[in-house]
Amino acid sequence: MKPPLSLRARVCATIVPLALCAACGPAPDDAFPGYAEGEYVRLSAPLAGTLTAVHLRRGDRVKAGAPAYVLEQASETAARQEAQSRVGRAEALLADLRKGARSDDLAALAAALREAEAALALSQANLERERKLVADKFIARARLDQSAAALAADRARVEQARARLRSAGTSARSDQVAAAEKEVEAARAQLAQAQWKVDQKAQATPVGGMVSDVAYRSGEWVPAGAPIVTVLPPANIKARFFIPETELGKIRVGQGAVIACDGCAGPLKGRITFIAPEAEYTSPLIYSKENRAALVFMVEASLDAGQAELHPGQPLTVRTERQ
Repeated sequence: MKPPLSLRARVCATIVPLALCAACGPAPDDAFPGYAEGEYVRLSAPLAGTLTAVHLRRGDRVKAGAPAYVLEQASETAARQEAQSRVGRAEALLADLRKGARSDDLAALAAALREAEAALALSQANLERERKLVADKFIARARLDQSAAALAADRARVEQARARLRSAGTSARSDQVAAAEKEVEAARAQLAQAQWKVDQKAQATPVGGMVSDVAYRSGEWVPAGAPIVTVLPPANIKARFFIPETELGKIRVGQGAVIACDGCAGPLKGRITFIAPEAEYTSPLIYSKENRAALVFMVEASLDAGQAELHPGQPLTVRTERQ
């Protein structure tokens, strides 16, 4: 059994023969058959997940920014919290490197310097005393050499303590600070990625219009990239009609159009926005003068703002305004 034709296919099957018949002679009053076409906006998430909430129903009229749906986001929320902690740790480390040592650390280093200076003073006094004892030949000269070595060692300890105190009183080296700044930037970038994933799990409608379809229900698993909600903005509804090849040279993009439909209170105003570059709905043939009249070209016209709303698939009759 053959599958049933889609709405668009059924409309085209009715309209195209009419357009081909119209091509056999001049169209009365420049009227051409056509139908309404809609360009839908499909909302989908780039991440898979279980659908936890759907805020829209088919047929709802929504404004731009209205909540649409929410996917489970426990994993993404945990990743965001982890990234926030990493940012805080990296920022704290950078601040610590910039401000140098704490007051207690400086006090400890200063005490160590005083201790080293006291030891140096004692070594100097011992050396002077032992020099006199060596001169009076009370002790061997080897003792004097030992005291001199101890004095040199104490001088080195004093210089080391002073260097540590100077280093603690200033911030870290520039290369250490630069490395810590890069760590902060990397942590913030990771946080931004985690936040983006959380945001993708809760979508809002980017445009206003009518909800034409809701493909999933709460509790269902939604694959990544699968459309969940479909919205049709009024501005995305246009008239699509067909003109014979003999009329192609008489129309231009931007040209006005008058659109009529069954049940409409009056004619609708529009403007031609697209003319197909190739002929449609015709079998391959040699384009001679005798058979090229069978060619039809698809043309689209958008409706002016404030016009009555058409429905996709609705049959139309379009007249082009001569310039």
